[in-house]
Amino acid sequence: MMNLKNTLVALLFFTSLFSFAQETDTTTTAGYISEDLIVYMHTGAGKNYRIMGTVSSGEKVQLTGATKNDYSEIITDKDRTGWIESQHVSTTPGMRYVIADLNEKLASMQENQRQLSAQLDEATKTISSLTSDRSDLQNNIAALNMELTETKSQLKNQDTNIKKQWFFNGAIVLGVGLLLGLILPRLFTKRRASMENWG
Repeated sequence: MMNLKNTLVALLFFTSLFSFAQETDTTTTAGYISEDLIVYMHTGAGKNYRIMGTVSSGEKVQLTGATKNDYSEIITDKDRTGWIESQHVSTTPGMRYVIADLNEKLASMQENQRQLSAQLDEATKTISSLTSDRSDLQNNIAALNMELTETKSQLKNQDTNIKKQWFFNGAIVLGVGLLLGLILPRLFTKRRASMENWG
């Protein structure tokens, strides 16, 4: 009798382990509870099973894939496993998740827009700075061109003045030479004549 009892306990223990192993091996898919509902979750596939709680509309659950009597087995986010009517289950997200996803995308787009605006402001500042630098360079080039023109004009005037100076110096030398050429012979002839008169 004792052996039979031990055998039954061992058999129940292994059966529960086996069923637990099967439960952990099952793969689930994401599912969502239909909108605007509070759905009762039962311990089995039917209204005659005990109600173990409720799930809210739009709530994300895991579908085990098991269905029976128009009921689907689900696992809630609190790790409770139960059954609800299949008509209240959808594999597409409810409005709450869609809106949350859209809000997240909107926030991401706004952040991208903020970064692009900052980059645009930086580029505008850079363009403004480069435009100012270009204007300064053009002013410097204009000033240098004026200086170059003045320097060329001064060099030309200096060259003309040097030529004039050479011309005047040459004219003076020529004039002195002519004067000496005219005066010296007369002086020598007068002197010679006066020497002859004495003799």
